[in-house]
Amino acid sequence: MSTETAFKGGAAVVTGAGSGIGEGIARHAAAIGMRVVLADIAVDRAEAVAGDIRAAGGQAIAVRTDVTDPAALDALADRAYSEFGDVTLLVNNAGIETLGFVWELPVERWEQTLKVNIHGVIHGVRAFAPRMLASPRETYIANVASVGGLGMMPVQTPYILSKHAVLSFTECLYLEMQLQPRPVNVSAVLPGPVATRIFEDANGADAEPVVAGHREIMRRMLVDQGITPLEAGRIILEGIAAKQFWVSTHPDMTAAFAKRRADHLAGLTDPTMNAEMRAIMQR
Repeated sequence: MSTETAFKGGAAVVTGAGSGIGEGIARHAAAIGMRVVLADIAVDRAEAVAGDIRAAGGQAIAVRTDVTDPAALDALADRAYSEFGDVTLLVNNAGIETLGFVWELPVERWEQTLKVNIHGVIHGVRAFAPRMLASPRETYIANVASVGGLGMMPVQTPYILSKHAVLSFTECLYLEMQLQPRPVNVSAVLPGPVATRIFEDANGADAEPVVAGHREIMRRMLVDQGITPLEAGRIILEGIAAKQFWVSTHPDMTAAFAKRRADHLAGLTDPTMNAEMRAIMQR
């Protein structure tokens, strides 16, 4: 099914929509005729994107939303339904990166990362799913994990473990939806390199040279190899509209990560990292 057939005229809610992948999804959703609710704790960023959408003739509102607060997600659902009626598409995209050795990261940063990246997805689904299940229209929930949710990486532990959790949650959610009379379609989004600000915005323990070096390596990779957020948004919405569970911006990379993970688990091998990455991080 094309994105226009699936989504035109419907309402979309995207968390973390003020920048990066969330912005790309929101802009493309508007371009194909959706009414869009852009949720972000940085409401000035979200309002700037919403303003562009409205200037181009679309319908969009920005809602300040702290996804670490379950009540804020309940309020977001109430606002979305009040403003645009039935929500066709929910994209739980809000996420943050955190860098550092696990024993050096402050408790507050650990809690913030897990609340945003994991609890934000869980409570986003909890807030919207009951009304989406009751909708007469076909509805869709997409949770943004990462290709990193199929792998492992030192000094990105909070982010990597959170994306494993999002993937596991989404798999279980998919199965639970199969037990419903009119299930919501569920997708797990696994982006590869997308040129966003995630590493510029990352907090952590940069006093450690390995961590500071890793941040710069990853930042450069996204700049040099990453597709644009708008292109990522198009690919992601096409996959969701096609009712794919696995939605990837870089299918070959995702397949390679999945095979490596499967081989690692089947063989019960010790955790390893890419030799090139190890050499770079140990300089």
